[in-house]
Amino acid sequence: MALAQLQPVERNESGIETVLGILKQRLGEKFQTGQAVREQHAHTTSYIPVQAPDGVAFAETVEDVQDVVRICAEHRVPVIAFGTGTSLEGHVNAPGGGISLDLSRMDRVLSVNGDDLDCTVEPGVTREALNAHLRDTGLFFPIDPGANASLGGMAATRASGTNAVRYGTMRENVIALTAVMADGRLVKTANRARKSSAGYDLTRLLVGSEGTLGIITSLTLKLQGIPPAISGGVCPFPSVEAACQAVIMTIQMGVPVARIELINGIGMRSINAYSKLSYPEGPCLFLEFHGTEAGVKEQAETFGDVAAEFGGGPFHWTEVAEERAKLWKARHDAYWAGLGLRPGAKAITTDVCVPISRLAECIVETEADIAEAGLIAPIVGHVGDGNFHVMILVDTESAAEIEAAEAFVARLNMRAISMDGTCTGEHGIGQGKMAFLDIEAGAGLAYMRAIKQALDPKGILNPGKLMGAGRALD
Repeated sequence: MALAQLQPVERNESGIETVLGILKQRLGEKFQTGQAVREQHAHTTSYIPVQAPDGVAFAETVEDVQDVVRICAEHRVPVIAFGTGTSLEGHVNAPGGGISLDLSRMDRVLSVNGDDLDCTVEPGVTREALNAHLRDTGLFFPIDPGANASLGGMAATRASGTNAVRYGTMRENVIALTAVMADGRLVKTANRARKSSAGYDLTRLLVGSEGTLGIITSLTLKLQGIPPAISGGVCPFPSVEAACQAVIMTIQMGVPVARIELINGIGMRSINAYSKLSYPEGPCLFLEFHGTEAGVKEQAETFGDVAAEFGGGPFHWTEVAEERAKLWKARHDAYWAGLGLRPGAKAITTDVCVPISRLAECIVETEADIAEAGLIAPIVGHVGDGNFHVMILVDTESAAEIEAAEAFVARLNMRAISMDGTCTGEHGIGQGKMAFLDIEAGAGLAYMRAIKQALDPKGILNPGKLMGAGRALD
């Protein structure tokens, strides 16, 4: 994506200069302007060009967040919330400069309410750190995007992962949150009750808003009991279509599968090479079942019967924790494995999601598109909910390759939308998919812009992302 194609945001040079001076004096060592730290807080996890902020403020308290937002609001300077920087669509870039507000030091687990199966955390707590904290409680937090992302960032981008087919996404697992709004005021969106009919659902409004409506300062999250038994395994299939049809039947039969992941043939080849494994190198499903010992055995056997109907198998499954850990480590390392298919290339990673009945059709058409375009692009997917990812390997110094990859991504997004799906199941819009949100949301986009205008009239919160500029409503 050429820089000129990104949403332009006008720089407020005088305002930025004033804010830099105030924050240096107010925050001391918690405010930095060195080039290296500024570039680290711009977008670095994909091919989207880095657009660095003018300074980085490291918040340690809610009051720090409020101070930074109030100062920036007074001088009309952008504020971009930053967690771990693992988002994939340019979410943390600063196209108009401004201040990156790093929340990683706000990393306390504030409370764990075991009887209620919930906890409250600060936004800088990562998913792995939370589960380490919970290890001795018999509870866990199930949402697991590939990166060890911050929970605040996961809520802001409405993240998902391999467990979503059973446990849902961040949308279903955030009970309440607090956020600093564009005027510096702190808002609590709900209490800890599991349901409420009181007013607008501000929690869901802020979950997935990508830092454009408020900056999350705490989250109350649903927890799950660690299941007494877990089984999992790998099942090969003669084709991607056969694997997808097995997924559809498994879900339609009501098998309570916890994880069901697709890796296509080229993806399996890369995983074997990277993780030094010997799985079959055709399309495979990785699966996991949670429940009682008898329950996970029954679920695994039922899936084995389904797979056989579509020419799949044999399905080898195990309850041995070490074997399952090896399997899922290989799945989570699929990104790094994919890079090995073309040493020196970089990855353009994109995702779409479709109704599960259209999944096989969408993936088959996408594989044909990849072949016709002459791209190297493994596919992995959280296919139990119709979501899959394509990792396109390109020479980012080649304008022709970038153009071909962007054209492919555009076709993929339109293919998903035409199937009543979405241009992004879990990566978010950021800078990379703004044009497709316009197509997907239609007239609804004007109402999104009206909400943005109402909550952030000065346009300081993560400008140039999600829906960009433009009129809200006529």
